[in-house]
Amino acid sequence: MPPSHKEPIALIVVDVQNDFCPGGSLPIYNGHMIIPTINTLMGLYDFVIATQDWHPANHCSFKAHGGKWPAHCIQGAPGADFHPQLRTPAFTHIVRKAHRADKDVYSGFKGTGLAKMLRGLGIQHVDICGLATDHCVKATALDAKTAGFDVAVLLRACRGVTPENTTAAIEEMRKAGIVIVS
Repeated sequence: MPPSHKEPIALIVVDVQNDFCPGGSLPIYNGHMIIPTINTLMGLYDFVIATQDWHPANHCSFKAHGGKWPAHCIQGAPGADFHPQLRTPAFTHIVRKAHRADKDVYSGFKGTGLAKMLRGLGIQHVDICGLATDHCVKATALDAKTAGFDVAVLLRACRGVTPENTTAAIEEMRKAGIVIVS
């Protein structure tokens, strides 16, 4: 839940896109099950920023181009769309990441101007949720902390790829000073 202070706060919703949900090209088990919680949370925040994987078709992370992932979240394709149950009108901002073919990016802060935008909005604290806890949520949270923000990860509104990697990611974030809210 958002902290109780007077400064504006932001919720960062990471990559709740069709390709990461059941039926997508890179589905996270029960990834769609966090959507009702996220929809409820969004109404509690001054700002809601959504990150969106936005890969060109020849992205370096795709197996066909030497990477480790199947093609996913291709710019303009249905798999890159936000899940239809997600209340996207609540988004105050959308940040697209990993849009260069030659650069793999997990964090919503890499090459997006997100830190500058948050500072411009007077944000000092961010809560983070979404997909996947052990990849893009973790990277976004760690970069938010490095950028000087107070950070909490809302686990009830996150899903990871594997239990082992998710447990390790939670511990890594905790060690970095990120508040883990279960």
